[in-house]
Amino acid sequence: MCFKIPCKKRRYDGISGLVLLILLAMPTFSVSAAEDVDQDRALFWSIQKDGKPAGYLLGTIHSEDPRVLDFSEDFLQKLRENKIFAMELVPDLATLTRLTEYMHYPAGTTLESVIGANRYTSLVSAMSIYKVPLEFISRMRPWAAMMTLSTPPPETGFFMDLSISLRASGSGLETIGLETLEQQLSFLQEMPMSMQLELLDQAIAEFGEVQQAHDQMVDVYLKNDLVELQALSDDQMQEVGNEASDYFMESGIRSRNIRMAESVWPYLEKQRVFIAVGALHLRDLRPPLGGGCRSLARISAARAPRHRPWGRRRRNRADARAPGRSPRHTWHKAPR
Repeated sequence: MCFKIPCKKRRYDGISGLVLLILLAMPTFSVSAAEDVDQDRALFWSIQKDGKPAGYLLGTIHSEDPRVLDFSEDFLQKLRENKIFAMELVPDLATLTRLTEYMHYPAGTTLESVIGANRYTSLVSAMSIYKVPLEFISRMRPWAAMMTLSTPPPETGFFMDLSISLRASGSGLETIGLETLEQQLSFLQEMPMSMQLELLDQAIAEFGEVQQAHDQMVDVYLKNDLVELQALSDDQMQEVGNEASDYFMESGIRSRNIRMAESVWPYLEKQRVFIAVGALHLRDLRPPLGGGCRSLARISAARAPRHRPWGRRRRNRADARAPGRSPRHTWHKAPR
């Protein structure tokens, strides 16, 4: 998953905060100095080991927008060629149940007692459009409330990463998670309370602009241009402030990416693996899997060969990821 962290200033019209790759990170690969700069823009890569197919790496976006779910038959065939589908976290029932537990304080502690009556009243008002029961809100942790307000209310829950995982399972691929729920949530739970409250205040103040911000992020994603997507995210990250930005980059992205790269390496050594992680993780994740006998080749659009402007845009969330490195992987550009 990934969160949009609201910010106080805007450089891009319609962007009311910054889209973070929180539950969306993944391993990466290294790019040689001789490579074309366009290589860095790709969102979809093939992986080779000793010149033979070893899998694929896809940068995703956590969105319900029908345009990002419009997969081409060629893309689906590439998915079916693998034995394993690797995603950041497997969203099974047991995991989702534990997630709900982590998001709440134990009995005896209320959110209002932690954040104060005035802030709590504003939060309840802002969350009214999410149709969340008051008893559920009353025990939420501040980071969980901020996370909820930073993404538009879901309509179908059929996000891009989930959609691909279901297709993978239906095609007989084994689905694995690159992190445990506890690993993913650790940096949120350990976030200083002062930072949680500051981000929560920003989320409350700007929740009405979340849909527009996510729509813009999806529009950028559909260009299949990682450089522009990263530039948008970097610009937003700066507006959060140095302390929060450094915390998210180090604990929420870099540390997680290294861990996920290490998780996927053993599988890549033995079987073909289709890896799907938040798109913003690709910039730093490529180095970890790069080098030696493994290489990456750029592939054109992951979905349909064209992005058709049909259907109403739904709530969108961008994901992202960061670095790690394997001495056996390298990247090179493949013809489109």
